[in-house]
Amino acid sequence: MTGAATPRGVNGRRPEGSLRRKPTINDVARVAGVSFGTVSRVLNDAPDVSATTRQRVLQVIQEIGYRRNRAATALVTSRSTSIGILAAGSPRFGPVGTLMALENVARKKGYAITVISVEQPYSESVQSALDTLDDIGVGGIIVIAPVVDMAEAVWKASCRVPVEMIAAGASSTPKVFTYSENQELGARLATQHLIDLGHKDIAHIAGSMDWFDGRVRKRGWEAALRDAGLAPGICLEGDWSPGWAYETGLRLVREDSVPQAIFAASDHTALGLIRAFAENGVRVPDDVSVVGFDDIEGSDYFLPPLTTVRQDFTALALMSMEVLIGAMEGREVDRTPIAPTLVVRNSAAPA
Repeated sequence: MTGAATPRGVNGRRPEGSLRRKPTINDVARVAGVSFGTVSRVLNDAPDVSATTRQRVLQVIQEIGYRRNRAATALVTSRSTSIGILAAGSPRFGPVGTLMALENVARKKGYAITVISVEQPYSESVQSALDTLDDIGVGGIIVIAPVVDMAEAVWKASCRVPVEMIAAGASSTPKVFTYSENQELGARLATQHLIDLGHKDIAHIAGSMDWFDGRVRKRGWEAALRDAGLAPGICLEGDWSPGWAYETGLRLVREDSVPQAIFAASDHTALGLIRAFAENGVRVPDDVSVVGFDDIEGSDYFLPPLTTVRQDFTALALMSMEVLIGAMEGREVDRTPIAPTLVVRNSAAPA
């Protein structure tokens, strides 16, 4: 039976005296021909290492299969290499996209991640989850809080480590600082696009007002219309689902109240509306223009391809991690919200 692989150096050479065990930082130093301290500086991305030496150390790390011992690193540096993420457990596009991006970014930055999902009643589950993450020694916590009730529980909770909350449009408190994408700006961009096309009757098929996202997207729609001197059209609050939007679209057709243009709070909402209209001979964009929000995968294959607002979850995760790590290290980091972008396709046309 084949035993465990032994550490190998550059060009496949085994370091002298190597054992059939996990490679250590000393193995890396010996094979690369540098000191322990140099390897440590490379691992910690210190600037005082030449590019040639850094490349040689990284090559040896890859070749011999060295894996960093996070617990030992934390003991030596007095800094945790673990971050906690508290999530609402929502299956919706925004929270899931944010969670996946955060996990990916944290891993690339060398941090281990512990994720805990919480459910109602948040007044009980949030404090318990924060205590659990604190007990296992995370250096900081990011809370993905799409709903207002969850955020209120976070604001009232206590925790010994820095807590950052991703909640669109929410304010920071002395205990909890917030970060988000500027979704109100995204809603303004979507609505302004319809205004620029000459539409004056612009409705909003909204998301849930229990969500920060729903509130700020409605606020952006209202603000863009107000700045243009236009009265807001109808606003119907929903649950983000294409099923609810489909039924709403059917109702608009039945009541002969289809507006000139619609800013839909999400691409899934837009999808339900477009199907309801198509089944009843209402053409998009000839009879009604529709703009969505999210730029979900496949929105460019809607019929017609959907004009929408793109959220950059990778950029959001990168900045959120920078903000949290800055708090963990006691330094200030720019907290300017990420700006979304408008993606123009074929679902909106001139009035």
